[in-house]
Amino acid sequence: MTAPIEVSGSETAQPDAVLEGVGRKAIQGRSLGQIAWLRLRRDKVAMTGGVVIILLVLVAIFAPVLVKLFGHPPNEYHQDLIDPTLGAPMKPLGGMSGDFLLGLEPTTGRDLFSRIIYGSRVSLLVGFLATLVAAFIGTTLGVIAGYFGGWIDTLIARVMDIFLAFPLLLFAIAIVGVLPDSMLGLSGNGLRIAMLVVIIGFFSWPYIGRIVRGQTLSLREREFVDAARAMGARAPYIIVREILPNLVAPILVYATLMIPTNILFEAGLSFLGVGIRPPTPSWGDMLSSAVKTYQIAPHYVVIPGIAIFVTVMAFNVFGDGLRDALDPRTR
Repeated sequence: MTAPIEVSGSETAQPDAVLEGVGRKAIQGRSLGQIAWLRLRRDKVAMTGGVVIILLVLVAIFAPVLVKLFGHPPNEYHQDLIDPTLGAPMKPLGGMSGDFLLGLEPTTGRDLFSRIIYGSRVSLLVGFLATLVAAFIGTTLGVIAGYFGGWIDTLIARVMDIFLAFPLLLFAIAIVGVLPDSMLGLSGNGLRIAMLVVIIGFFSWPYIGRIVRGQTLSLREREFVDAARAMGARAPYIIVREILPNLVAPILVYATLMIPTNILFEAGLSFLGVGIRPPTPSWGDMLSSAVKTYQIAPHYVVIPGIAIFVTVMAFNVFGDGLRDALDPRTR
């Protein structure tokens, strides 16, 4: 029989030291939010989109400060810098200079930088608020339909189908186009912004509602919901404490992807002349005016077009990255 190998004292103490070190080292777990954040940070494209969104929001919030520092009031005319014959800016590149960073608006001479900055306020405001309205209605009705099922589910599902088949664009044109000058204490473009938010949000809730309903149908059969029922929990408690926390991720992702759609919808209505009216700056209205003057000032088409493109692209890539980060099936 082979004799046992003698090990020195320092060597025999090594396993105990290792175990002691492991015992002292805290083993920290990561929450789902932390895991999602780590995944999102690895997606450079999505993070770039997120940074652009933050910058856009900051620009909209601090628009008066930025205009005061780097531009001129958005409705201040500088027709002395416009060619009286052609209606185009006298200086090259659309009148771009140190005083007018993005040039001048044809025929009027208004500062394009200021109008783009202030136009972001309208687009982001309508996009965020309309999405918030749609998310609230869609989440409420989707959870009710998915949890209770039966005739309630059938009724809400049919209502969703009706709303999805509704010609939203034509309806919005008809309603906004015949709005009175004042209503419910609002007037002018304040009233128009409120109506755009209500119309877009009210008729787009089924898109979120269908997703929430499908998720709720699956969640109501899970073990933790059965356990809550077995303990005597009522439906409102189960919905608020058990169902809704598990719906945050899909709602957040789809809402992020809905914002650019609503921004495009507002720009489209303003382009058609039934959205935000002059002199309030709006990217859609600027594009509409640019179409009439593109032969003498092509830069006027490009600048608001780029603003819309960058905003929509930023939300889309960030929404895609957020969806991948929150999806438990991805690694």
